[in-house]
Amino acid sequence: MVASAASVGLGSALGGAARFWVAAAVNQRLGEAFPWGTLVVNVSGALLAGLLAAVLGATGEPGTLEGLLLTGFCGSYTTVSSFALQTLNLAHAGRWARVLGNLVATLALTLGCAWLGLQGGALLHGGGA
Repeated sequence: MVASAASVGLGSALGGAARFWVAAAVNQRLGEAFPWGTLVVNVSGALLAGLLAAVLGATGEPGTLEGLLLTGFCGSYTTVSSFALQTLNLAHAGRWARVLGNLVATLALTLGCAWLGLQGGALLHGGGA
């Protein structure tokens, strides 16, 4: 149990730092009028989580790696709280087209990328998900 908690903690630290740097780089490049950084983080994190879930599930030994990579890293890298607050801030500012765009883009792209990740991970192990 301690090794699992430690692996989740390490993964969380790495995922949180990665989220900070990726979102900052995207926001610097695209601006902050729309939450592009959070969208990129959540979409790329969903793709990675799907891939990891398929690969770790296929190996039959998720244990510490699942804690480190899926629960820790991906759980900390992706951010539903930032998505929620940024969407509410857009609503508060009356930016309804951006609210709708963020809702639709986040839902469609994260679900689609999680599915693609599952398919890609299954292909790595010789089958479909």
